[in-house]
Amino acid sequence: MKLAKLKLANPLFYPLPVLVGSVALVAGVRFAKLPSAVMLPVAGAIATFGAAIRKAQEPEAFNLQNPALENDLRSVQQQAGTLAAKAEDLRTEAARLLTHSAQVDLLAAIQFACDRASELPAKITQLAHRMQGSDSLLSVSDLEKQLATVEAKLRGSSGIMRQQLSKLADSLKHNIQLAQEGQDSRQIQIASLSTLILDAAGVLQKLQNTIRSSDLTDTQQTLELESLSDQLRLFQENVDLLVER
Repeated sequence: MKLAKLKLANPLFYPLPVLVGSVALVAGVRFAKLPSAVMLPVAGAIATFGAAIRKAQEPEAFNLQNPALENDLRSVQQQAGTLAAKAEDLRTEAARLLTHSAQVDLLAAIQFACDRASELPAKITQLAHRMQGSDSLLSVSDLEKQLATVEAKLRGSSGIMRQQLSKLADSLKHNIQLAQEGQDSRQIQIASLSTLILDAAGVLQKLQNTIRSSDLTDTQQTLELESLSDQLRLFQENVDLLVER
């Protein structure tokens, strides 16, 4: 935790830091024989600093006026954090295993996919902040633009990515219907994000398992790794489509 990111908090809302400050006050005055005029501000500083730490440890309140949606969003944020941490592990492992000059392109592709995965938690947080405002709901035109982008990708896709894009297109069509009815489409948007992130995590795990078990000098197995890294990157592009306006 970086000290620069700590924000002031009222110690009265955090009993433990107040208790620690009180103990420090008593110990300083009674046992260290320090004057109370010295220990009072010290104890206050301890309580205030402790409260700031406790506040920083609390999950961020999104204030969406919808407890179910807030819980779902927090779950997606945790999923994104887990994916980012696993991506960092994959980056380290790939750098350790892919050391041959012929593997430079593969390593770069994996590192790029890992970079994109590492960006997800911040993007989810940005989405959460946008959902708080009066313009939090996506308009029908916004959703139709997203759908048009997905359908354009769908025409040139195949295999797993075609299946994923088809599911995303269906979700967007549902969102459009909800928006046309004046309903809150955020729930479906978060559900779509969760599905994409979980699918991306599955591809990342498969990529990591394949790196560990493959003959990295075999061209066919290297091509499989490149395909998996491309799949991971494309999943993240679809996530970007949902979180960016």
